[in-house]
Amino acid sequence: MTDSKQTTPDPGEKGSSAERAGEGLEPVRAGAGAIAEPREPIVAGRARQGMFGVRGSGDTSGYGGLRLPPHVPQAAERPYGGWFDDVADALLDSLRDKGIDSAIQQITVDRGEITFYVDREHLVQTCSSLRDDPALRFELCSSVSGVDYGPEVPQRLHSVYHLTSMTFRRRIRLEVAVDAEDPHLPSVVSVYPTADFQEREAWDMFGLIYDGHPALTRILMPDDWDGHPQRKDYPLGGIPVEYKGAEIPPPDQRRAYS
Repeated sequence: MTDSKQTTPDPGEKGSSAERAGEGLEPVRAGAGAIAEPREPIVAGRARQGMFGVRGSGDTSGYGGLRLPPHVPQAAERPYGGWFDDVADALLDSLRDKGIDSAIQQITVDRGEITFYVDREHLVQTCSSLRDDPALRFELCSSVSGVDYGPEVPQRLHSVYHLTSMTFRRRIRLEVAVDAEDPHLPSVVSVYPTADFQEREAWDMFGLIYDGHPALTRILMPDDWDGHPQRKDYPLGGIPVEYKGAEIPPPDQRRAYS
């Protein structure tokens, strides 16, 4: 049963963002000016096949026929709704005061959450404005995580930041997109010390290189580990597992039962 008050189609439904991939080329506007010149929308989704994306081997999960379209939130335009407009205006004004007009590449509003896509060159200055501006006061970086949308997606690696304003009881997301061939972006530890271990984990799992981090070393895998296990092109199953003298092959090398 469809809620009559729902204004955003569910992923995959007619009119959803999966069917509007060619849209979103207009500049996002806030306040008196545009955020940036018109540009291709940032890709933040991909189509999925099967439960684990396994190809070329037996799929014993039972989900081999599963097909999910990509859900790509489109660039939003004012009014964003509620306090989102206040935060967007205050952030853009603060960045203009610093002489930065191109830091915010895109703004999206999806599932009741606002996301600012930030140019990596201006990430630290953007975080400083969000923390220090009296109208913003996002004092806490509660999470830094990585995303890999796969080799077929441009700028496939994303670094995602969840910021919390304890003063105004608000939460926003920042997202920075980079290429796997050039996965460098600045560390925000100088602004948010809580990002220290979280950036280390994103480096360990996704290979995102946070320049300026005080000690960017692996935190989950051994120091001499080859590769980054949560990248989409990392071998599924990793290495064989020994158990009481028997060797269990990785899942993608096991036989099919169909």
